[in-house]
Amino acid sequence: MKNQNAIFEKAKSYEADTAKFLADIVSIPSLSGDERAVVERIGEEMTDVGFDEVRTDGLGSIIGRIGKGKKIIAMDAHIDTVDVGTRDLWKFDPFDGHVKDGKVWGRGTADQKGGMASMVCAGKIIKELGLDGDYTLLVTGTVMEEDCDGLCWDYLIREEKIKPDVCVITEPTGLRIYRGQRGRMEMKVAVRGLSAHGSAPERGDNPIYKMARIVLNIEALNAGLKPDRENFLGKGTVVVSNIDSIGPSLCAVPDGCMIHLDRRLTKGETKDSAIAEIRRAMGEIKGDVIVPKYAKPAYTGKVYEMESYFPTWVTPEDHPSVKAAVSAYESVFAKAPLVDKWTFSTNGIAIMGMHAIPCVGFGPGFEEQAHAPNEWTPVEHLSTAAAFYAAFPSAYLSV
Repeated sequence: MKNQNAIFEKAKSYEADTAKFLADIVSIPSLSGDERAVVERIGEEMTDVGFDEVRTDGLGSIIGRIGKGKKIIAMDAHIDTVDVGTRDLWKFDPFDGHVKDGKVWGRGTADQKGGMASMVCAGKIIKELGLDGDYTLLVTGTVMEEDCDGLCWDYLIREEKIKPDVCVITEPTGLRIYRGQRGRMEMKVAVRGLSAHGSAPERGDNPIYKMARIVLNIEALNAGLKPDRENFLGKGTVVVSNIDSIGPSLCAVPDGCMIHLDRRLTKGETKDSAIAEIRRAMGEIKGDVIVPKYAKPAYTGKVYEMESYFPTWVTPEDHPSVKAAVSAYESVFAKAPLVDKWTFSTNGIAIMGMHAIPCVGFGPGFEEQAHAPNEWTPVEHLSTAAAFYAAFPSAYLSV
């Protein structure tokens, strides 16, 4: 690999510019399905720094290309954000991206526009230092991840026919290298009853009481879940996140009850195994277990339906993508990295979990800042991540 000191020095020289660009795109609200304006701003920046091609796909994700070599290396950041929650918890306007006290502040700085800003800087470094090779680098700013992680990449792979050899996910890792995550799925459990006047409940069949027994069994199920065999990802979880009932009035026995479940899946747990556990928790109580589908229009108007099942994935520690990440890190920063995993879910559920394309993670910012009020990312993380991204393609080719 070419002069690694030059890569880091170049990244540091652009640190203020990268922070300013991050503040700019944080100042553009981009909730899931409403990312058009921030996509346009990112496209302008990619063009200005010299990407060879900049385009958007059918869902509106932006794709910047550098090079046209044989190996296809992707780097991904989702550029949608969650909403701000309770406004009173914020000490400043969440969409006033700004730099202060060595940090960039605002909704999306960590989760995860910081990765986007650093990738664009890395593209500039690659072009200026001539870090070319027999590879094509695709830098993607993907949409709708917060609503339905992986949907954007399932679309890229199935519809756009983009199938990289490796993908670097730039979700926040605290500048650690990550190689996996628990999967997740959503489930709804519906139980029926028989309505009757509230003055004579014995005439009816109350589904809430049935559901109460199921909920307690699910609580016990969560406590008994086991970690994966290697104990790398840890144990799965199941949470009842919502409960609702249907009835003719509040003065009546309801005739239907539904709960929503958030299920985190460790290695070895699947959609089928998770559904079977819930059916056992229902015992003799009759009802339906449903995995819902996501079908919200993108800002382009296109609807791409996807089931709310997001598979677990782990890239082996001795895989070339992980070795390349370690090599790039050591060559640029002259120290060994910590290799770990995410607590939350990423687009890797589609890239690796569904399509078996190896993934490795490295991102600026901290996981704990994701979805939190007063969100921030250290400015120095941006240049460090940019240097890593610029060094990764050559390291991957050498491995």
